[in-house]
Amino acid sequence: MPAKLKSLEFEQPKLKYLSAYSEKVQSQVQQMLEQKKLAAYLLSKYPTTHQITSDKALRSYVMSLKNQYLKKSAPLSQIKYDDKIHIINNALGLHTYVSRVQGNKLKSKHEIRVGSLFKKAPEAFLAMIVVHELAHLKEKEHNKAFYKLCQSMLPDYYQLELDLRIYLTQVELLGRIYS
Repeated sequence: MPAKLKSLEFEQPKLKYLSAYSEKVQSQVQQMLEQKKLAAYLLSKYPTTHQITSDKALRSYVMSLKNQYLKKSAPLSQIKYDDKIHIINNALGLHTYVSRVQGNKLKSKHEIRVGSLFKKAPEAFLAMIVVHELAHLKEKEHNKAFYKLCQSMLPDYYQLELDLRIYLTQVELLGRIYS
């Protein structure tokens, strides 16, 4: 690879959260980054943050969505914000499922944990993460049925996922914009 091309690669930050998106989308985000317009784009679409900052409030929010869309799904034993979820490892939230044998019964436990970064984020981003984790109660894999379920709970799921990934790019490369 010519030296000029190598040096250009290092000048432009990698858009790892957007790697699955088209070149056109990545180019548009890259251009906003270079022009320092990423924060303005996000703030114009999502000007405020939610007030769901405690684990108790998060539990109430999640259960409200669960009861609205997935009444007959498995119960959730724990719902909380988690400081240990590291967005760098591409985890925004976690759904865990544990099965244990107690006596002669098989007990299962479902938990939802949301990265603490989202305590101060737009409600739309929190909703997208919660819907994603709730969908895992019915669909374990990220398949067509999983995304169809996400979209049935949150019609603009795909746009929110893209905007959330743009937000993560902003946080990683330029810092937080919500406080």
